[in-house]
Amino acid sequence: MTTITAAVAGASGYAGGEVLRLLLAHPDVEIGALTAASSAGTPLGQHHPHLVPLADRILEPTTAETLAGHDVVFLGLPHGQSGAVAAQLGEDVLVIDCGADFRLQSAEEWTEFYGGEHAGTWPYGLPELIVGGGHQRDNLKGVNRIAVPGCNVTAITLGIQPAISAGLVESTDLVAVLANGFSGAGKAPKTHLLASEGLGSATPYGVGGVHRHVPEIMQNLRLAGADEVTISFTPTLVPMARGILATTTARLAPGVDIAAVRAAYDTEYGNEPFIHLLPEGQWPTTAATLGANTALIQVAIDARANRLVAVSAIDNLVKGTAGGAIQSMNLALGLDETTGLSTIGVAP
Repeated sequence: MTTITAAVAGASGYAGGEVLRLLLAHPDVEIGALTAASSAGTPLGQHHPHLVPLADRILEPTTAETLAGHDVVFLGLPHGQSGAVAAQLGEDVLVIDCGADFRLQSAEEWTEFYGGEHAGTWPYGLPELIVGGGHQRDNLKGVNRIAVPGCNVTAITLGIQPAISAGLVESTDLVAVLANGFSGAGKAPKTHLLASEGLGSATPYGVGGVHRHVPEIMQNLRLAGADEVTISFTPTLVPMARGILATTTARLAPGVDIAAVRAAYDTEYGNEPFIHLLPEGQWPTTAATLGANTALIQVAIDARANRLVAVSAIDNLVKGTAGGAIQSMNLALGLDETTGLSTIGVAP
């Protein structure tokens, strides 16, 4: 295949930097323009010194003119800013938004959780999402616009959707509690993100159903087969840079046992390249996913509470954002879905 040229807007941020790290290992991609807002005019190495091959590249302002002429444009912009940029890019370019602007199908939910006017809905970039009798990957082939999921949404969706799809649990009684690395909050200089505040501390946020990922989680699980979804979702910042450990529980349907649960997860994920159901008794850890486009999953039954417990671990910057974006890019461009993506983590 001809070399693919890719531009990255918001290259100085965590999402943009991770997209670049993965693109450097992609055999079919040549990295083009790198843009930023307040960081424009500075070298990329000032923001991402680990990206040695690109360290001397100067960040340009984020304009349609700078981004034009590429085969693919990745947008790593703050929520609410992608729509205006995307509107200026032609239909001949594949635009992949790593923000939230185009994820939701409901304009009302966008306004409620994000504020402002809804920019629209793009094909959703979670290939493994169960949709009817198939998967979302079938809806990504040949598209020219992709909305990458939220990282928390990916962790919860992958953890519980096989049970939802198979009718093993009650989708109106879901509880998800997440441990989240600080990179998920971005680079903004906020007091609660300082090392002096975060080290040695665990802090909940978005408590009480107000987190912006709630409607997206519900949207996904309805697509996976739930008639109605009710979920209590509480993320918690813990002192690690990367990773999400999501524990999702649900009331079991009558007569369900662990054999049926594992069979459903084996059937759903047995051939997925990036999702791994661990052997019984082995539990996911965020450390095992660092740097990899991997989701590790384990399930158990709490018999006394009559609940399924599904635990999933991902790297929020890889499978949760940049890896999912490139996986979706591969599908849209007709490449093998796994091209340029690794399941090999970094340990210890």
